[in-house]
Amino acid sequence: MKYFIVTYGCQMNVHESEKIAGMLVDIGYDAASSYEEADVIVFNTCCIRDTAEKRAYGNIGALKSMKKADPDKTIVVVGCMTQQKGGAEALKKKFPFVDIILGTNSLDKLPVLLQEKRAKSRIAVNEDPTVDLSTELPIYRTSGTNAWINIMYGCNNFCTYCIVPYVRGRERSRAIADVIADVKQVLSEGYKEITLLGQNVDSYGNDLKDGTNFAGLLKEIAALDGKFRLRFMTSHPKDFNKEVVDVIAASSNICHNIHLPIQSGSNEILRRMNRKYTVEQYLEIIDYIKAKMPDVGITSDIMIGFPGETEEDFLLTCDLVKKVRFSNAFTFVYSPRKGTPAATMEQIPADVKKSRITRLVKLQNDITKELSDLYLGNVYEILIEDVNPKYPGTVCGRTDSGRLVTIDGDPSLIGSFVNVKITKSRSASLFGEISQGEKK
Repeated sequence: MKYFIVTYGCQMNVHESEKIAGMLVDIGYDAASSYEEADVIVFNTCCIRDTAEKRAYGNIGALKSMKKADPDKTIVVVGCMTQQKGGAEALKKKFPFVDIILGTNSLDKLPVLLQEKRAKSRIAVNEDPTVDLSTELPIYRTSGTNAWINIMYGCNNFCTYCIVPYVRGRERSRAIADVIADVKQVLSEGYKEITLLGQNVDSYGNDLKDGTNFAGLLKEIAALDGKFRLRFMTSHPKDFNKEVVDVIAASSNICHNIHLPIQSGSNEILRRMNRKYTVEQYLEIIDYIKAKMPDVGITSDIMIGFPGETEEDFLLTCDLVKKVRFSNAFTFVYSPRKGTPAATMEQIPADVKKSRITRLVKLQNDITKELSDLYLGNVYEILIEDVNPKYPGTVCGRTDSGRLVTIDGDPSLIGSFVNVKITKSRSASLFGEISQGEKK
């Protein structure tokens, strides 16, 4: 028996797909390379943006004829789309050939439901996002040298555009001892990079009431023996603080690479988004980060076309991008999410949003290229992560600051740290050669 998993959305979904794979491997399944080869097909869905939801709907629908030809093939839909109010029912109505539907916190039910499906078709829905039954599931890791580790689940922020608190529930932090145990386990298995995951990692520990906080967790992990890299995502500017910066700056294991979503450079738009910080507060923490870590790579999320955004608001966002000079930014157009306050606000015309996103992307691309050129001629330590399929005979990895670097080499280098001299830059990507020179 074989399985095939299709994952949409964030790194949290990628990690949860690893848990799904772990359960399937545990009960005797092997990974398939295509829909056609698989006995079980799992769609791990995302509903944060309209594009991800439409892709999922399209790909699920495309399997109708395959299911008709092979009724024994099992189709499973899990993830955030199923947790939306009425989402599971809508999926079942639109795609009656889907066998199993599970919420984000009921993944542990999948093996039993697969066995029951052999006797009769069944739909399973998790309607309570506050009950998490999937924390300690087996994991079949598929992210190369990197191991994802959840430190918390859910979100308390209720940004007016975001569906996450409604589909994943309120924040629940894992006990620090459990997180540390997971980190020690993956280090013992040979992983060289660890990424801590949470919808807002900076509020880790707020619900534990025992003095635990994110800075303390980082400090404990960084003190563990061995050579490894530690990254984390995602941070929230209202909670990201100087104590966290100080811990990162003092550690040789925590990467100088911080993803800090700003969303907008306009205080009025931030207020309408319910982000709970101002541009001035954001810039203050950015200045502190850069003072403590001059080599830092700062990335961000920027949303264009939020309801009420004027041309002046947009230009303020551009001004902020010029001030901060992000090494890279994920820029996207706002899309209404049913059930959120912003969906009921007056929307901005599509052509206006398209014009603004085009201008912003060009601005950020220009900045990214300028920053890439500063790497030329310098030597950096790279953790080789994988082969680069775009360039035969090469492998790739990232600098401590998060920049992707491609060098000539074979797969035997994967998992090793090498010093690389940067010889060429191309937008966000760098190219280099192994060097014995002194690293920067």
